[in-house]
This record gives sequence, C-alpha cells and structure tokens, in this order.
Amino acid sequence: MKISRQREEHAKRLARCVCPSNDVVAYEDLQVKNLVKNNKLAKAINDSGWYQFRKWIEYFGIKFGKITIAVPPQYTSINCSNCGEKVAKTLSTRTHSCPHCGYIDCRDKNAPPLLVS
Repeated sequence: MKISRQREEHAKRLARCVCPSNDVVAYEDLQVKNLVKNNKLAKAINDSGWYQFRKWIEYFGIKFGKITIAVPPQYTSINCSNCGEKVAKTLSTRTHSCPHCGYIDCRDKNAPPLLVS
C-alpha cells in the first residue's frame, strides 16, 4: 500500500474512533502553509497529514451528528487555563508556569481547556 493511502486510511480510522465517542470535537485551525515555511519542520509537517485528519473529523462529525469546532490557535498555550491570565513564553518553553495563581503544568496540557472555552 502506498504511503499516501496508508496516511489517508490512518486519518480515517482515527477520526472514526474520535467522533462517535465525543459530543464535541474541537481542534486547532492551524494554517499549515505558514508552518511549512520553516524548512526544518516542513517535511515532518507535510508527512503528518493534518488536513486529511481534519477533513475526516468534519466528515464523521456530520455523519454521526457531532459538533466539530475549528478553534483559532492564537493564545491557546499563552493564557493560563486556571486563571485566564496571559503568561508570555517562547516556543521552546515547554512548561506553563503562571506567576498569578501558581498553576504549573505541561504547555500541551494547559491548552485543551482553553480550546473548549
């Protein structure tokens, strides 16, 4: 099986698992064309098949009567999910540490509650 078909099939299977088991599916509305401008990440980003996965999430969302929401990615990992304050950090900073409320967590775990709200 060609790699492109394997990638498509994987995206389809994963989306088919995600949609029926959730009432609402929220995902970051990433602008892939802007992300691939970074030459070091371009191949990995193109290989990941984000658009295919998004396409299948939206398809199965409609098919199973679930809500799918494309959330703008701005400030999803900058704001504190505990108190809502903006905490400036660079992309290389992987830990969210809020000086206002003292909340500390992985940057990737801080973002999902903000996507839902």
